[in-house]
Amino acid sequence: MSDADLHQEIMTRHDKVLIVDFGSQVTQLIARRVREAGVYCEIAPFQKAAEAFAALAPKAVILSGGPASVLEDNSPRAPQAIFDSGVPILGICYGEQVMAEQLGGKVAAGENREFGRAEVEVISDSPLFEGVWDKGKRYPVWMSHGDAVAELPQGFQRLATSEHAPIAVIGDEARHYYAVQFHLEVVHTPDGAKLLSNFVHKVAGLKRDWTMGAFRAEAVASIRAQVGKGRVLCGLSGGVDSAVAAVLIHAAIGDQLVCVFVDHGMLRQGEAEEVVALFRGHYNIPLVHVEAADVFLSALAGVTDPEQKRKIIGRLFVETFDREAEKIASDGRGAPAFLAQGTLYPDVIESVSFHGGPSVTIKSHHNVGGLPERMKMQLVEPLRELFKDEVRVLGRELGLPEAFVGRHPFPGPGLAIRCPGGITPEKLAILRKADAVYLDEIRKAGLYDVIWQAFAVLLPVQTVGVMGDGRTYDFVCALRAVTSIDGMTADFYPFDMSFLGRAATRIINEVRGINHVVYDVTSKPPGTIEWE
Repeated sequence: MSDADLHQEIMTRHDKVLIVDFGSQVTQLIARRVREAGVYCEIAPFQKAAEAFAALAPKAVILSGGPASVLEDNSPRAPQAIFDSGVPILGICYGEQVMAEQLGGKVAAGENREFGRAEVEVISDSPLFEGVWDKGKRYPVWMSHGDAVAELPQGFQRLATSEHAPIAVIGDEARHYYAVQFHLEVVHTPDGAKLLSNFVHKVAGLKRDWTMGAFRAEAVASIRAQVGKGRVLCGLSGGVDSAVAAVLIHAAIGDQLVCVFVDHGMLRQGEAEEVVALFRGHYNIPLVHVEAADVFLSALAGVTDPEQKRKIIGRLFVETFDREAEKIASDGRGAPAFLAQGTLYPDVIESVSFHGGPSVTIKSHHNVGGLPERMKMQLVEPLRELFKDEVRVLGRELGLPEAFVGRHPFPGPGLAIRCPGGITPEKLAILRKADAVYLDEIRKAGLYDVIWQAFAVLLPVQTVGVMGDGRTYDFVCALRAVTSIDGMTADFYPFDMSFLGRAATRIINEVRGINHVVYDVTSKPPGTIEWE
């Protein structure tokens, strides 16, 4: 049975929601809120929504927001099959407008646009509001729109209004169609998650059956069915995703699994020792530890372009795994027939391009996706239905230590992309120590679990300083810390100045080679979380 067939078999056991993506920056947050409500969902770009609707057979559909205007020629539309199916539908922002337009209403360019905080007044009771909002009261929401619904389709009524969007919430309760002009998926709409929960449970009547305990049992069964008596090779990166995938697969097939951990010389301080101790000691999982720092750093010598760095590292990982697979095959138990990867759901969600062209590549993401073709191995990707925070919950289900499960994300290329410009062992040693000091200060302040990701960057800039009445000419270290829900968007963490002062003082005093420390206050977008 193929991986796709197994996925389909598992998903038939759950009530499902399809989210049609019209290009909103926060579509993934809709999916997170639905899953938090205990309901499985998938995202499909609007161009492929008809096929996804037919394949998934969802019991409800959500239409996302998006940057387009329904008043423009060739603007995105929802498949008519969705409206013909009779399933409950919820439209959000652009989703409200496209629903109104396609069902016979009218949308107009707004004279007064709404961006940011607003208030809606509930003017009618509705199952969507039950237990959350009361008629006659006002509630804070987050708006982001220029156009607005001007005329309701037949069968709809107004349920709530705002100052600049008189038709802020609408509903056709006979058909179980609802739409909101605001973004209920973002935290800036305080009751948004409850409203989404009302839609999937009270309006659509879906079961609360998506839990990590249930997923664990289903995944173990599916791994066994897919792998049979074959051997599985799993590449460990030191991060949470590959670790959880490995422990889950080991729970399913035991010593048919062999893990390979490649130390490419660009890991965080103490990381290699932690990974080896966890897998060999705590879990007793067969582990091949490959020390390949010399090979990787030699190939990266003199390389400054970040894309070239990523591609060199990716190629060397492929070559290293290729060699290790051959060694594993020589033990008399046969070659691994399967390659395990910690692929997550955000990795497989397609980007939306309204004009049919390819999406712009911001930066290449390190992966070992080239291995199956070269090594003639089938993929095992047991986490491909999960978001990052679901993987952490699954890790706890599997008994992974909290200190490991709660680790901040770490990129496959490692410190190579936190060291802009040329890479040398000396610069990496400086960066590694500065990063460790910074994270130690964050943990001492009790902020590690509040922050999505934090790290140090060693800049290719040297500056004059004074230490002990002597002149120094050393590197600048940039500190980065962000808050995020899914890594798609992020804000810098607002440390108080006393914390930044302590961290900077420790780094300059304890890390030889740094004499200036700066803090990055860029959000994503316009920046990215990593510097390269």
